[in-house]
Amino acid sequence: MLAAAVCMLNQSRQHHRRAPNMDRRRESRVENLYMREYLRKPTPRDLQRLLKKGEDRGFPGMIGSIDCMHWQWKNCPTSWQGDYGNRKGQKSIILEVVASFDTWVWHAFFGVAGSQNDLNVLGQSPVFDEVLRGHSPQVTYQINNTVYSGAYYLADGIYPRWTTFVKTISNPQSEKERNFASFQEGYRKDVERCFGILQARWAIIRGAARMLDEEVLRSIMMTCIILHNMIVEDEYDYDAPEVFEPDPMNTALTRIYERPMGPNGLPMEPEPLLRDGQFNNPMIDRYEEMQSSYVHERRQMDLIEYLWERKGNHNG
Repeated sequence: MLAAAVCMLNQSRQHHRRAPNMDRRRESRVENLYMREYLRKPTPRDLQRLLKKGEDRGFPGMIGSIDCMHWQWKNCPTSWQGDYGNRKGQKSIILEVVASFDTWVWHAFFGVAGSQNDLNVLGQSPVFDEVLRGHSPQVTYQINNTVYSGAYYLADGIYPRWTTFVKTISNPQSEKERNFASFQEGYRKDVERCFGILQARWAIIRGAARMLDEEVLRSIMMTCIILHNMIVEDEYDYDAPEVFEPDPMNTALTRIYERPMGPNGLPMEPEPLLRDGQFNNPMIDRYEEMQSSYVHERRQMDLIEYLWERKGNHNG
């Protein structure tokens, strides 16, 4: 299957070269056939594996790390160069990724102009759409005898102090803070390793993009990510024996509840931001809850103590 997908990628490149002025929305054959499977949201089984790994690392509730990568755009149209150029004059397009411990990509958002930063990308990204609609899996976990809800990503310093992120401490003062910062920064490198593997594996995104059409570049990037996930699935030993709780949907510290179901047994439909000409207050409430810096800081303090008890206090 992987060989067939690579063959489709080559055919897709030739197709894009032959037809530069077709409709704006272009999808490669790899995207059409495999995006639903290889760029899916985590299933309950996937979440179980991610949360178990997070607990083993000392970060209950952690399901991956988030960061952005710039893909240099050599043939950026002249009229767009002001938007896509950074302060060094290089033109680029930004890719936002959420990756897990095995470098599997769970979220990919591509197309923001290179003059913007990671925070601007986050403001345009759909990464938390399911959270705001109330359809994300309800995850609860315990840290330092305190119960928290909602999974989170490890992130670097530019990201906001939201409940969906755990950031490092930029200037750690105590031994406990230095221990926490060391582990957080080490595990956050999963997404950076993912970027490195993508560029090492696919020469087309390692060098500067030469195509003129941004939609063609998006299709190429998504295709390379899908192929990357195929390789991860093929090479990573997911069948290795692991010690799980008897209940396959629960771990010692973390519990997962599936998305809400409607009365007909089907998943509930997304909630619109506007309903009958008025703002959807539940969605706004969830947005304000997600932005709680108090919960962010309280959980960080509990993680500092938790990691110290588990790892730092025992030198390893």
